[in-house]
Amino acid sequence: KEMRPQELSLWLHLRALRAEGAHFRRQSPEAPYILDFVCRASKLIVEIDGLQHDAAADARRDAMLAERGFRTLRFAARDVQFEMEGVLAVIR
Repeated sequence: KEMRPQELSLWLHLRALRAEGAHFRRQSPEAPYILDFVCRASKLIVEIDGLQHDAAADARRDAMLAERGFRTLRFAARDVQFEMEGVLAVIR
């Protein structure tokens, strides 16, 4: 349950987006998965991928969630750490 530094940093920025009308939740269940961050009103999922991610499993997961109407944005942890403004621009 402890957040990695990149997750914590992004979480603080996503919380600030409430002023723009976007309400994100973290570690939110969407059976059978736990989503890193989700804005349910816009059906937007934001995932942070570390070095040990399984691309094939991610593709299956994203396809199943897309069938439920969700759009998933995936960012490398290093992009969140070093390119936060670009990450936030894509999310917006």
